[in-house]
Amino acid sequence: MRATITKVRRPNKALLDYYKCPEEVGEIESNGRPSTERGFFQFGSGTVCYGSCQAAKVASHPTGQLFDALGGVELEHGVVRLPFDLTEIVDNMRTERYMAHGNGSNSSRRLNRLKHDIYYSLRPWMSLPVRRLLQRTQLKGWDRVRFPQWPVDCTADRILEHALMLCMRAKGISSVPFIWFWPEGAQSCVMMTHDVETRAGLLSCRKLMALDNSFEIRSSFQFIPEDRYAVSGEFLKEVRSNGFEVNVQDLNHDGDLFRDRQEFRRRAERINEYLRLFGSKGFRSAIMYRNAEWLHEIDANYDMSFPNVAHLEPQHGGCCTVMPYFIGTIVELPLTTIQDYSLLHILGESSINIWKQQIDMVRERNGLISFIVHPDYLTGERELALYRALLNHLRQIRAESGLWSALPGEVDKWWRARSEMQLVSRNGEWHIEGEGSERARIVYANLVNDRLTYVFHSN
Repeated sequence: MRATITKVRRPNKALLDYYKCPEEVGEIESNGRPSTERGFFQFGSGTVCYGSCQAAKVASHPTGQLFDALGGVELEHGVVRLPFDLTEIVDNMRTERYMAHGNGSNSSRRLNRLKHDIYYSLRPWMSLPVRRLLQRTQLKGWDRVRFPQWPVDCTADRILEHALMLCMRAKGISSVPFIWFWPEGAQSCVMMTHDVETRAGLLSCRKLMALDNSFEIRSSFQFIPEDRYAVSGEFLKEVRSNGFEVNVQDLNHDGDLFRDRQEFRRRAERINEYLRLFGSKGFRSAIMYRNAEWLHEIDANYDMSFPNVAHLEPQHGGCCTVMPYFIGTIVELPLTTIQDYSLLHILGESSINIWKQQIDMVRERNGLISFIVHPDYLTGERELALYRALLNHLRQIRAESGLWSALPGEVDKWWRARSEMQLVSRNGEWHIEGEGSERARIVYANLVNDRLTYVFHSN
């Protein structure tokens, strides 16, 4: 049943940005003064939240018995009243503010910084086996971390899904139209990226471009602008002329980009110069180090530095979503799969089964399937065989289910265009208005047995 939706009073930004549904649907407000205490609670079984929650004792850790905020939800006159601020809670996941509760004491942070400094001072003289041993030691116990959930965490996506279902119940409706996540009705999006870390990796780029092209995959290459190697303007032009994309990776890959605020500002100015020099719109930091609060200093259209789950990264955490999202004016394109180095050299895998599992989980959420594969590590037949197997798998599912294979810049442009589109009703029919709307599709979110199913609108 599709009921008439009443006039909007309090549309929620996070919900409307995610679903791009009519404003009348997202009437959400907090049902009391927010607490000043921040911590962990849940919003339905298994969905962890972090932030302030009204009239609840929040926890300092995301495990154990957590207060369920679902019991404090009120539905009245078409409005959903939550015991928390929905936009704040979603932002806390995406920008990893929840990690403020998990970073330990000042002494442990100083110890971690000291270990970081020693490692990077000695790294140029370490053999690869020694580096792998130290990295495995540092990451010991990663598989016992319960939040975010390995191998893919969709907490932010589930929170917004729960909120939409509550809005539908409050309105007494079972179906809501929204602008689909991807152009031309693609089920999901796949995005391949290559971080070039050494001169040897730079010399392998042509071979990697040929390999990607043979599977009809266009990818982006992230180059380090200082110290590691020199990349010529002619080579950047060659990369682009082959249909690939050029982006900036960090400044010099020393692991210190986010160490100090003033130093970050100095380096950001240099990075911005290279963005202009390279003609690039995208950025990724070295080693996936990140700080959402500082990111606005980078003059990029999009960033690719936030992992979905960061258990196998030096900086733990994760943005807990498989969708692009805005951090200020920058579109964040999260990494939603394991890096090739971690797969091959930390876990010692000899198959693409983990990649397959992650691909299936992201597709189930209709999300962004994004990869980092380094030309530096595709050095032997084993590594090349695994990468070919991945490309072949992507080609198969693209043919079967309509994946959109896109460059990061294309994903950025689409997500920005979608954010400006509007659903409007004319003569009882829904239409999409805005630049790029000819590529957009209308989908109905149907509430069936406490679950949402998506059905494309037939023109």
